[in-house]
Amino acid sequence: MKLHELKNVEGAVHRKKRVGCGEGSGHGKTSGRGGKGQSARSGSSIRPGFEGGQMPLYRKLPHRGFNQFNFRTEISVVNLVEIEAIDKSIKEVDIAVMIKSGLVRAGETAVKVLGNGELTRALKITATRFSDSAKEKIEKAGGQAVVA
Repeated sequence: MKLHELKNVEGAVHRKKRVGCGEGSGHGKTSGRGGKGQSARSGSSIRPGFEGGQMPLYRKLPHRGFNQFNFRTEISVVNLVEIEAIDKSIKEVDIAVMIKSGLVRAGETAVKVLGNGELTRALKITATRFSDSAKEKIEKAGGQAVVA
């Protein structure tokens, strides 16, 4: 098979919709725009929630409540597989080492270590949080999980 022999799948290509080409085309008269009015004009785009100048529903309803979004603490996640891949000469792993080795973005302050993968060497790992499986695997390998 060569490039010039390739063909589209049946039904993949449609002919261009010819609007305003008479009633027989199925898109005559108003060209699929309905009746008269703002939405029938060219260049018309009405933003969502706009009600023609009437006070929109979202402004009539009371806004109450509290949102935690501004006060959340974002915690980066690192798996044991990634920690295992760090240079073998390193014996103590903390957030600074994780940033330097590219596991965590610069400026991160909170890191949680998860237990995906195995640890084959004894490491002293300092992080904000540890999953139970991660803590178990670190201690099983002879290492230490320190909560900072």
